[in-house]
Amino acid sequence: MNMRHDALYASRRSPVLADNLVSTSHPLAAQVGLSMLARGGNAVDAAIAAAATLTVVEPTGNGLGSDGFCILWDGKELHGLNASGASPAAWTPERFAGQERMPFRGWESVSVPGAISAWVALAQRFGTLDLPTLLAPAIHYAEEGFIVSPIIGALWKLGADQLSGQPGFAEAFMPDGRAPRAGERFLNPDQARSLSLIAETAGAAFYEGELAEKIAAHASQHGALLTQADLAAHKPEWCGTISTGFDDNNLHEIPPNGQGIAALMALGMLEHTSVRDAGPDDPVSLHLQIEAIKLAFADLHAYVADRPYMTDPTPEDLLDPGYLKSRAALLTPDRAQAYGPGAPRNGGTVYLSAADSSGMMVSFIQSNYAGFGSGVVVPGTGISLQNRGSSFSLSPGHQNEVGPSKKPFQTIIPGFLMKNGQPKMSFGVMGGPMQAQGHVQMVLRTQLWGQDVQTAVDAPRWRFVAGQDVACEQAMPEATRDKLAGLGHVLSVESPDSAFGFGGAQLIETLEGGGYAAGSDPRKDGQAVGF
Repeated sequence: MNMRHDALYASRRSPVLADNLVSTSHPLAAQVGLSMLARGGNAVDAAIAAAATLTVVEPTGNGLGSDGFCILWDGKELHGLNASGASPAAWTPERFAGQERMPFRGWESVSVPGAISAWVALAQRFGTLDLPTLLAPAIHYAEEGFIVSPIIGALWKLGADQLSGQPGFAEAFMPDGRAPRAGERFLNPDQARSLSLIAETAGAAFYEGELAEKIAAHASQHGALLTQADLAAHKPEWCGTISTGFDDNNLHEIPPNGQGIAALMALGMLEHTSVRDAGPDDPVSLHLQIEAIKLAFADLHAYVADRPYMTDPTPEDLLDPGYLKSRAALLTPDRAQAYGPGAPRNGGTVYLSAADSSGMMVSFIQSNYAGFGSGVVVPGTGISLQNRGSSFSLSPGHQNEVGPSKKPFQTIIPGFLMKNGQPKMSFGVMGGPMQAQGHVQMVLRTQLWGQDVQTAVDAPRWRFVAGQDVACEQAMPEATRDKLAGLGHVLSVESPDSAFGFGGAQLIETLEGGGYAAGSDPRKDGQAVGF
């Protein structure tokens, strides 16, 4: 790691250096995680406590009805956890016949929430503190209240403007008939009671007990098909990771149903390009990254689905080195193109990272998908439900076509980087389709170009949208934007007010002499803290 911090970009933040670190998108959650490390817990304990707190203090991005994924290094080996939920068993293509796309909000967008099962699985296998201890800070902030932070306040208003009519939303999130403003205190006693039940029953209340009954009853009341049996059938999956290499680095992602494979494909293509010959902000290197992502996304949207349904092509087909080399051959350094899917073979999110002095590193992400998810809140529980079901396809025969008890395509992905067989970086870039693109940008900036973790986070980002359309931040120099446009990219420049469209990154990287360096995204309210 290059330990020079030259403040190349517009941020007053420096990397945080310590033996124990937590980096999240909200300061209160980061401090809660650190408090667990201070009382003798490990990085998994810190991650669970921070994740639970984020459901309270950042409800715009996640809640008790979220899904979750995790990659962790336990000090000896890497583990991957998929805690996303499946569709209701009664969902069929016929239920959505005649619609152009899946419903994006409301009960018809809700699949089984899995985040609670992630907390429980991680605590049981790797944690050292009990669940009541880990959830106590979140319960406190829900019961006694917290002061709404600036960016969350702005996103809260956007969500309220769109979702006030959804079942239970206004009662839960619009006291006095409006969204709370930055600087105001917000309490959620219903969520505090639900968190207490989850802690006391090790999650059983959510999937089999009192809370499951309330979720299913509310679904039935509104004509939805999610049942107690659907909730009881949910089990998180220790799924391992998939990976691809770039020089002596190996990027690891959760296998499909997530979009992490797109980051692997893009990085595997870039391995065969001249990207190393240009600098981190050179239009040539940006162009090659954009083109590689475009190729990866063409395959992502055509093929990626719940793993048991992803049979032609398989993830292994998409990551085949020969296939990625053939796709890379389509890239040209002087012209932007539009790509279709290849033929691999014949025939609202929060992210956090934690690391401790024992060497354990955790990359954890949970999300309601869109801001506040479906907009549905189960009365008397504070449980806001995700809208992951909206990610299914309605195209007959598509591997991601909606169906019973099937996991939808997921955008949320934790990232983990290994170098020469050793853990190097636990990281993520929350934000819908930005995530895989952000992973590629973070890996190249830190590993190829040697930027420290905070500099890499601060750097202006780009985001492939569709076709030739690419969005970029205002901070990207005009001369760079002009050169990209000259290559055929159709650029749109988004203002700082739209910064959430470029995600929120949290990075923790190992240092050669021991300890870690952490960066936290100034586009969010969060921070990195350590001791």
